[in-house]
Amino acid sequence: MTRAGWSFTGSLRARLLWFLLAAIVLAAGVQALVAYRTVLKEADEIFDYHMQQMALSLRAGLPPSAAVGGLGSLRGGEQNFDFVVQVWTAEGVRIFESAEDAALPQLAVLGFADVRARGTTYRVFSVQTRGLVIQVAQDLAVRQRMAGALALRTVGPVALMAPLLMLIVWWVVSRSLAPVARVRQQVAAREADELSPVSEDGLPDEVRPLVQELNLLFDRVRHAFDAQKHFVADAAHELRSPLTALKLQVQALQRAPDEAARELATGRLAAGIDRATRLVEQMLALARHEASVAGGAKPVLVELGEVARLAVSDAIAHAQARRIDIGIARADDGAVVSGQPEALRMLLRNLLDNAVKYTPEGGRVDIGICHRSDGACELSVDDNGPGLPEAERTRVLDRFYRPDDSQASDVAGSGLGLAIVKSIADLHGATVSLAASPSLGGLRVQVVFPAPV
Repeated sequence: MTRAGWSFTGSLRARLLWFLLAAIVLAAGVQALVAYRTVLKEADEIFDYHMQQMALSLRAGLPPSAAVGGLGSLRGGEQNFDFVVQVWTAEGVRIFESAEDAALPQLAVLGFADVRARGTTYRVFSVQTRGLVIQVAQDLAVRQRMAGALALRTVGPVALMAPLLMLIVWWVVSRSLAPVARVRQQVAAREADELSPVSEDGLPDEVRPLVQELNLLFDRVRHAFDAQKHFVADAAHELRSPLTALKLQVQALQRAPDEAARELATGRLAAGIDRATRLVEQMLALARHEASVAGGAKPVLVELGEVARLAVSDAIAHAQARRIDIGIARADDGAVVSGQPEALRMLLRNLLDNAVKYTPEGGRVDIGICHRSDGACELSVDDNGPGLPEAERTRVLDRFYRPDDSQASDVAGSGLGLAIVKSIADLHGATVSLAASPSLGGLRVQVVFPAPV
């Protein structure tokens, strides 16, 4: 069967109407069959009783007017006899019949029997008395016609009610699907950038989950669009200055009068390329993180100790180049949070990069992981760098913000490291706080994760 052959099932309304029609026809058929068999069984019992009583009533002898072909009172007022009566002597001579050419068997089986005669089946009751055999027979077709007529009368009201039932179902389905049609119109009338939630008012329980999932999809797409717009705006704003600086440094290299000036210009150009590369890397890392948030990745249980070991392996080369001692000072066993492993690794890697960058050569950076009494997990990074004034500790979590103090201004940075940390922490429901390090005297960045669900 081709798809076009079942095209009517594309409509829920048409599908329900067709299924209801099929159910009505099936129910009517079953009801007619049950009624037919019930009426036929009852007719068999009633007519068998009448045949038996008729045969027994003739045991006293035939009326004086009875002769072969007589006893017209048994005709029932119809041209064709409902009952056929025959009387035989013990010698097999038929002395009476109520219908000509009945052709019933001469040697009867006493009691009830079904006999084939004249192309039909008769129900025959035979009884022997005073040397006579009395037979009363009835064509079974009479009983079947009666049962069929009663069955049709039973199905008739159902057939008459079927169009009314289908009209009622059509009305009920139309009213029930009106909210669905409203949702379809809302979605069809939207512009490409309109991603607000669709109203769920009045929706049936079977359709509401579909609209809820559609709203969740709209929300994820909206976050993806916002992340894309933010990335484009940030790139346009932040890359302008580094590229302009690179262009000026290339021009200074071209105008260098001697070898010393060329070496100085080359060094500045290399440093500018490093800063631009670092900026692009962090912007891409932030864009990847925001894309993963928009994609709705499912959280899993993550062990913070394993995340810390992977992040240290990422930062060890940079730390060794500056002779900085970096490692895990404390890690409670079984410190587990619910989140995304790669995002948490990015969070800790940015904290370590930031600490290594602002810690003087030969310094120290420690990682601490511990449980809290309320089930939360605490991740901290301490360094013995210059630290941050209290007024700056909140602002450094903003994008592209860099402190103005002289020590920090000597360090190349883009102002995105801690902004990425804050964004990932928000994704995991964690809080980020900055304070003076009680152990190393520099800066402590503390991230507190809620207890896993």
